[in-house]
Amino acid sequence: MDAQKEFLIKLAHTKMPFGKYEGYYLIDLPEYYIVWYSNKGFPPGQLGLMMQTVYELKLNGLENLVRNIKQQYPKR
Repeated sequence: MDAQKEFLIKLAHTKMPFGKYEGYYLIDLPEYYIVWYSNKGFPPGQLGLMMQTVYELKLNGLENLVRNIKQQYPKR
């Protein structure tokens, strides 16, 4: 499996580990919250990269792409 596909599958199953929306899937975070992080700065590391990807997906109306991946590739 290529790295981009693995990244998207992991993104589809990753939950916010802290804060007001702890426990929410990243793709289900409210748009305003992701925009706030975009302005403030995303956290370092893989979580920040995933949140930045969610920002781009929401900006372009592609959230369903990740939701479909979550259904096609259930967490094992």
